[in-house]
Amino acid sequence: MSLERCQTALKEWAVTVDALAKGDQILLMRKGGIHEEGKNFRVLYPQFLLYPTYEHQKSDLLKPSHQPELARILTQPAPKDTITFSYWAKIFEVLEISQQDQVDSLSPHFIWTNAYAQSRLYWKPMLPLSVMLLRVFRMEKPVTVPHLPEYTGCRSWVDIVTNVPLGKVTPVLGEAAFQRRVDEVKGSLGLAVGAR
Repeated sequence: MSLERCQTALKEWAVTVDALAKGDQILLMRKGGIHEEGKNFRVLYPQFLLYPTYEHQKSDLLKPSHQPELARILTQPAPKDTITFSYWAKIFEVLEISQQDQVDSLSPHFIWTNAYAQSRLYWKPMLPLSVMLLRVFRMEKPVTVPHLPEYTGCRSWVDIVTNVPLGKVTPVLGEAAFQRRVDEVKGSLGLAVGAR
């Protein structure tokens, strides 16, 4: 797949971006950020760069299987003046859930602790939790851009001033493997599999 450029990025913990990049996880959960418009998350873009962030990552918020990866990430100096983009994603489907048992059923499909995932559900409890199923692609070459002050803060979406060239992108999971993971996620929620 050959694409041109992208200027939209979604912020996510570096350790979660790593899990997405390895195909260990195909979903993200969102409800909002302190600086989101209206403090509510909305799926504004169907495709975007994955923007690795380094704040708020803590070992006790991750399952033991992914704590070593966070330890490795934390041994490297967090970039302060630049951002490096290596992955691009397309939203395959967005599911909305509002019950704790639904979050619990998704536990095999994410790297966070159940308690952390539940905390996302219970923040602003009247709103559903958005579960985004993502098809993740490796960019042809990592692209490093300057970090600007307007990128900071607890917001999900960032408009990158630099138009980031994607080059040839390669899916981190093949078609069959990705569809199998989608079916597993939806099956965990009791939803029909094999179709959107």
